[in-house]
Amino acid sequence: MTANFVSRVLKVEQKQQSLSIPLELRNSAASDSSCLRNVITGDETWVYGYDPETRVQSSQWKSPSSPRAKKARQSRTNIKGMTIVFFDLDGIVRAEFVPRNTTVNSEYNKGLLERLRNDVPRKRPEEWANGFIHHHDNAPCHTSLLVRQFLSNKNITLCPYPPYSPHLAPCDFWLFPEVKMTMKGKRFESIQDIEAATTA
Repeated sequence: MTANFVSRVLKVEQKQQSLSIPLELRNSAASDSSCLRNVITGDETWVYGYDPETRVQSSQWKSPSSPRAKKARQSRTNIKGMTIVFFDLDGIVRAEFVPRNTTVNSEYNKGLLERLRNDVPRKRPEEWANGFIHHHDNAPCHTSLLVRQFLSNKNITLCPYPPYSPHLAPCDFWLFPEVKMTMKGKRFESIQDIEAATTA
C-alpha cells in the first residue's frame, strides 16, 4: 500500500508543538511502561458500498505479446456509511455506526464519549480504576469547547496532539486502511451490508 503525505506550512509555535509533544509522550512511556495500556484512541471514517481496487490489487500477469487489458474506470458509490471505532492495546472498546442523515458534530461527539465512558468500566476495569487517557486528532468536533468541558467534568485525561500530525493517528494509518483494503473491489447493496462487512 502506498500513500502520499503532504506536509503543511506550520507556524513556529506549531513546529515547537510538533517536537515537544511527541518528546513528552516518549518520555512518559519511558518512565512508566504501563502508561500506554491506559490510552484509548478513536476516530471516524466513511465506508462505501463500492470502493475501487487499488492499482496493485487490480494488476494482472500477462506475457509480453499479450494485448493490454482494457479496464473500465470505476468510482466510489454514493451508498456509504460512517463508522466510529475506539480501541486500546487489547482491542476494540467501542464501535458504532453513525445513523443516516446525522452530522458528527460537537453534540454527537459528546454523546459518543458518554457512551464510551459507560463501556470502559465494563470492558476495561483496569483502565477505569487507573483512569484512562483519551486520544484523538484535532478535528473541530473533537476539540470543541463542549467536548473539552465534558472531558474535564468527567476527569478524563486528554492526550496532547500536535497540529497536522497524521503519523500519530493509529486509526488513519493502520486500522481504517486495513479494514478498507479487504472491502475494495466488492459491492455492497445496502448500508446494512456495508456495516456487516466492516464489522467482520
